[in-house]
Amino acid sequence: MLAAQTGSPKPSKPGQRIKVVHSLEFLVLQEGENNLQKLNGRVELRQDSVFMYCDSALIQNETQVYAYHNVVIQQGDSLRVFADTLEYDGITRLAILEGNVILVNKEQKIFTDRLEYDLNTRIARYFTGATLVNDSLQLSSKRGFYYAKEQEAYFRDSVVVTDPKFSLKADTLKFNVATKTVFFLGPTILNTDSSKIYCETGYYDTQKELAQFAQNAQYLQGDQKAVADTILYDNLNKAYELVGHAKVEDSTRIAVADYIRYDEAKDQIFLKGKARYKEGAQDIQSEEINYDRKKKTYTTRGRSLIADPPQLMEADSVDFSDDSGLGYASGNVIWRDTTADYAIRCDQADYDKTRDYMKAFGGELGRPEMITVLDKDSLFLSSDTLIAYRPDSTEADTARRFLAYGKVRIFKSNLQAVCDSLAYSSQDSLFVLYGNPVIWSDTSQFTADTIYMWMRNDQIDRIELRQNGFILVISDGVFYNQIKGRNVLAFFENNELRQLAAEGNAEVIYYARDEQGAYVGVNQTACSEMVIRLKENQVQRITFLAEPKSKLLPMGQTDHNELRLKGFRLLEEGRPLRREDIFVYSN
Repeated sequence: MLAAQTGSPKPSKPGQRIKVVHSLEFLVLQEGENNLQKLNGRVELRQDSVFMYCDSALIQNETQVYAYHNVVIQQGDSLRVFADTLEYDGITRLAILEGNVILVNKEQKIFTDRLEYDLNTRIARYFTGATLVNDSLQLSSKRGFYYAKEQEAYFRDSVVVTDPKFSLKADTLKFNVATKTVFFLGPTILNTDSSKIYCETGYYDTQKELAQFAQNAQYLQGDQKAVADTILYDNLNKAYELVGHAKVEDSTRIAVADYIRYDEAKDQIFLKGKARYKEGAQDIQSEEINYDRKKKTYTTRGRSLIADPPQLMEADSVDFSDDSGLGYASGNVIWRDTTADYAIRCDQADYDKTRDYMKAFGGELGRPEMITVLDKDSLFLSSDTLIAYRPDSTEADTARRFLAYGKVRIFKSNLQAVCDSLAYSSQDSLFVLYGNPVIWSDTSQFTADTIYMWMRNDQIDRIELRQNGFILVISDGVFYNQIKGRNVLAFFENNELRQLAAEGNAEVIYYARDEQGAYVGVNQTACSEMVIRLKENQVQRITFLAEPKSKLLPMGQTDHNELRLKGFRLLEEGRPLRREDIFVYSN
């Protein structure tokens, strides 16, 4: 079908775009700022290595997908999800599937009516009841989570497990698909062919048939010692669990918690309740810690403190793999770099330890916040997304770069700014502001297509306005000194604007004063290039590098409200005047 289109589609990042591989019917149109693609008949879509199939679909701005009938998502070779309808966000990679949902990952299947699946983390969630089937084992509950990458599932509320070897009823449990192990964290009744077990915490390995030991139990082997009120021990595989005042230690590490499960063969340890795991320089504290020493992965649940010098991180939950270096933190996340005075507060964060990379989303007031100290004064920056990384991840290199996207706002007592996106390098103390940038310093306002701001000794050193540079300097709170040019370079001393260099159709309007400070007229000058020197926000001298066109207008015979250079905009209403203002913005 012939495509009809009006306007220009809203740009998206290449990695976020949904590509149309096939469709019998294809219609493209523009509705306001939204680019729509309507597809019908044997629709096949792709985003990187993820494929989606359906009978019909609507794609908005190349990133939002609404798919209907015979929906299939395929991620890699082993995972597929079937459903009647799909709502997919290509930016967050979150899929919401409804109607006859079936998730198939290798040997296991999950059946439910509604499923939320994050293709980034490969985590599936359900809240309306679901059943997981793995070979002859069947698990069902009202709520749960499935971690496809780790092949683990969490079941909550009215959990029922059936298998030829046993049956089980519990409030809460975790199922490890790879090991076919069921973990229960509440009152549980377990029945096998030869036994019946009641407990309030523990696990049952369907293949290895573990037992439970309680009261004043302890375990010793070599230099390793484990003590607890209760120990659950697997004699065949030399694994045990500890419940109540639990502690495991050897020559290289120490683990303390109310509950510990340790698998000696796999070198996996799970801690819950005032948990702490310390090995080498790394120190993890949380309500729950799941640490896999062989795979070098860990997760935390509950308020967590991760000390991994030079970084400190607090969060309500953390998932991390040391092998891949990838991690995810959520819930009131606070990240600090102890080698430099930087901190980020957010609600969710993806991070890569190998690249020393962090990507932050959300926050206490809806947006992430970066805090640093400049000139003994805190600078606060907020945006929709914050990225921090170290270009050279060697320990000797402490330089960092920060990227901010979406409604960036900065507040410092003597400096404020807004823009669409921003890049900052601590190595050369450079801020680069993109997309409708505005900087305010004292009574000066700076605008341009792109603004470069260099700091020196934690103070503003210079500001470069590239393309459509415009500076407003308010004089006595009444008149506006104005400087514009294709490019304008502003120099500061002790955070005070001292010199301007404008080139490319430069123009200036400034209010001239006599030695007593009284206004004597308004100077309006145009020149291809000029240099302006200021003191206390007053023009002291102008040097013209080409033949100027100038005129002096008398104060009493000039309409000052009409005396505006082209591009004049007073943007004080959008200026963040307090830290709280960086979280509030106008659309």
